[in-house]
Amino acid sequence: MKRPLIVLCGATATGKSRLALELAQRLNSIIISADSRQVYREFDIGTAKPTQVEQSLVPHYLINICQPAQTLTLAQYQEQANALINCTSCVIPPLLVGGTGLYIKSIVRGLKIPRVAPQPELRSQLQTLGQGQCYELLHQIDPMAASKIHSHDQVRTLRALEVFYVTGSPISQQQGESPPSYPILQIGLDCDSISLQKRIERRTQKMIDFGLVEEVERLVQKYGWDLPLLNTLGYGEIKQYLQGTISLQAAKAAIILHTRQFAKRQRTWFRAYPEIQWFDVTSPHFLTKVWSNIQNFLDKSRA
Repeated sequence: MKRPLIVLCGATATGKSRLALELAQRLNSIIISADSRQVYREFDIGTAKPTQVEQSLVPHYLINICQPAQTLTLAQYQEQANALINCTSCVIPPLLVGGTGLYIKSIVRGLKIPRVAPQPELRSQLQTLGQGQCYELLHQIDPMAASKIHSHDQVRTLRALEVFYVTGSPISQQQGESPPSYPILQIGLDCDSISLQKRIERRTQKMIDFGLVEEVERLVQKYGWDLPLLNTLGYGEIKQYLQGTISLQAAKAAIILHTRQFAKRQRTWFRAYPEIQWFDVTSPHFLTKVWSNIQNFLDKSRA
């Protein structure tokens, strides 16, 4: 029997972590995080990282594996996640849980990712040329990649150039998909916009009550104001408050707004994948419906 995998995905604040904890305990399984910020140590409250108590109930992996000043590449994430999936029991499916669409896609679609580490010095040299010239360079060396990258997308343009100059081969020739052979059940969590708004508001207030401001203060004292992670959702707004440019109430309102915008982008991303089976977290007997779906999936996997 091939090892099955269960994926829990969806927008932020839809209750993925809570559901994963319940399901993992029922299945006696593990949780593999698919969250691009929970990999970093010390960034706890603002990333809605599972608490120590929650992590003690079920083994959690790919959480707290990087220092805040480090960078975890998609290729590194994929390699570590695949290693965990492949070393688990063939009978018990691991749970891949999170809202970082590219992390999940790298696993379920088997993305082929060039194993090229970031090259800061090369990127700095390319940036001095300006985005216009960099994009023109990309057109010359890899027109296929350029056709898929917006002319103003500096991050992807630099990455494509970086891969070419390090390997001597266009990034478009090194990409593609090689889906895994094991069965995968993808469960998406969602709810109506009004319910999601209320969930985001409650979660934001909970983060502040639990010490988000104090967490950002500690991080600033240890790493300074310029740490890139301190510009991400939840941290950037509180950083503005600590710098005295906005009030705490304004910071809270900004976090709610930006979280809503982020959730909208997540929903758009995941809705593009027809293999995801969607469940409304506010519907009656939500957990029962999800559990029944999982049982059916496991029965078919064992057949």
